Amino acid sequence: MKITEVKVFPVNEDRLKAYVTITLDNCFVVRDLKVIQGPGGLFVAMPSKKRKDGQFRDIAHPLNQETRSMIEDMVFNEYEKHLRSMGENLENLKRQKSPMNYDSGGDDYGN
Repeated sequence: MKITEVKVFPVNEDRLKAYVTITLDNCFVVRDLKVIQGPGGLFVAMPSKKRKDGQFRDIAHPLNQETRSMIEDMVFNEYEKHLRSMGENLENLKRQKSPMNYDSGGDDYGN
């Protein structure tokens, strides 16, 4: 599987920094990934939906660390490129370490 396109849509919110859409193999689109500022730095949250009990559950997520790292690297590279094009200072960008829980029902970031 190859990520063939990454589109970044910046937002001006406290923790949420951007929405992201990725295209896989020029034939499958995943929307609503998020770049979020967490306590340990930036991280990529997978698309999720709020359940009736108030918890969030990932709609789509990688099943292994290799795939998660590939997605994060592509998303962060495009996000940083977008910030540079807007003249933003990148000194404060720090990535948060990815969680290792791939098959949990909820999202991996306590949401």
